[in-house]
Amino acid sequence: MRVAPFASLCIALLLSISAHAQKVAVEEFTLPNGMQFLLVPRTDQPNAVTAGWIARVGSVNERPGITGISHFFEHMMFKGTNTIGTKDPAKDATYRAEQKAIRDEINRAIWTRQYDRFLRGEIDDPWNPANDTQELRVLRGKLDALIRAQQGRGDGGPEAGTIVKDEFDQVYTKAGGSGMNAFTSYDLTCYFITVPSNKLELWAWMESDRLDDSVFREFYSERDVVHEERRLRTESTPTGKFEEQFDAMFWASSGYSWPVIGWATDLNSYTFEQAQDYWNVYYRPNNLVGILVGDFDPARAKRLITNYFSRLERGPSSPPPVITLEVEQLAEQRMNATGDVPPSIEVRYHTVPAGHVDSYPLDMLAEVLNDRTGRLYKGLVEGRGIAAAAQAASDTRKYAGVFAITGQARGEATPEQFEAAWLEELAQLQAAEVPERELRKVKNRVAAQNYRKLENNMSLFYSLAFSEALLDWREINEGPAKYEAVTAADIRRVANRYFKETNRSVATYRRKPD
Repeated sequence: MRVAPFASLCIALLLSISAHAQKVAVEEFTLPNGMQFLLVPRTDQPNAVTAGWIARVGSVNERPGITGISHFFEHMMFKGTNTIGTKDPAKDATYRAEQKAIRDEINRAIWTRQYDRFLRGEIDDPWNPANDTQELRVLRGKLDALIRAQQGRGDGGPEAGTIVKDEFDQVYTKAGGSGMNAFTSYDLTCYFITVPSNKLELWAWMESDRLDDSVFREFYSERDVVHEERRLRTESTPTGKFEEQFDAMFWASSGYSWPVIGWATDLNSYTFEQAQDYWNVYYRPNNLVGILVGDFDPARAKRLITNYFSRLERGPSSPPPVITLEVEQLAEQRMNATGDVPPSIEVRYHTVPAGHVDSYPLDMLAEVLNDRTGRLYKGLVEGRGIAAAAQAASDTRKYAGVFAITGQARGEATPEQFEAAWLEELAQLQAAEVPERELRKVKNRVAAQNYRKLENNMSLFYSLAFSEALLDWREINEGPAKYEAVTAADIRRVANRYFKETNRSVATYRRKPD
């Protein structure tokens, strides 16, 4: 009868030692222009390097009028330079200048006359081409003709165009590169690819070229691509628009209140000058971090990085700090939505940013609730049988945090029953400490998850990118010990501190009657 407890103790001891001893050896160096690099040589995946860079900018850095521009830049960065993506740089530049002139006329006409018509109630959408004046129809026709000609889709045929479609990707693919992609989040933008070790110089040239000489090609036509992405991800999903509305309600003052992809009217309105200003602030080397993980020689990598990335010019000014913080919520908020959705609910609470002393017990609390052995599954799915699914998420961002409980009602159960059951589970967490055995199981799982983040080049790259953008890359070494140090008293304390009725926002979804 003493074997199982002894085995559990051994496992706990090993994981605890692992949490304290987990160290990723990162060589860090910074160029004179301010660009920082993190190098992690390892041979787990021979002859391959996951390489990329992050810009310390996301949707939280935006403002009304240019929401979504960080994500739009993610698209622009794949459109090439005067070297990549065109077969005639001079003619391509002429196309871009002519497109800009016409688009500026379109913007002025819409911002003035069309907005006035909208405000008077004459039209329902100032940007809808169906509401265009004759002047706007002519301008749109001219712009479309220029875009088609640049792409080689005009009367002159493909040979008349100047764009080499997807050349950036083609160059990498022919050299054996794979997985080229990028993503934009609330707090960072990240670009990455895996290349053969002997193509590291190609990566250094390609990435420094697009950071030095991006020309924002297809600046106007790419909006249609982003609009389509928005339609697919948000407008065409059952809850997409509701979730945007819930975010806007939940975040009263911070930059997290608008979607990463941006509001549609802002996406329509970006000017080239606004994009250039944004670039000069956030895409200069003093706001960038390069990351290499894989099979490479550090000395050679530093020489290549210095040779190519040193040509980037430091920005004229440092990125401004994010000043507006989230205000305290003083009263419960509720959103009742009806649509083509199963009965479900989301309960949110304002919490703390990444690195805050309370962020670690909040993350551990989410783990206590999650998994098939967690309290939500055992209490709401298996126990009461009122939920088809239930999950907790502790989302700690750079400037604020949110803790959310989401669930889908089962059978004849209602969202209200789910919420009542959650509040019962919460009351138990607030009244009594999590038993040591339960907490130990959760800590073991968290330690294993943190270890798995280091298993391959790509997962380690992601961990470095997020840690560096939100806090510091050293968090991947120091974080596991902080989670191991969380006590049952810490979890009970944060459950009582943040999970109050006045700090609660609830979104309830009901199926629309036939």
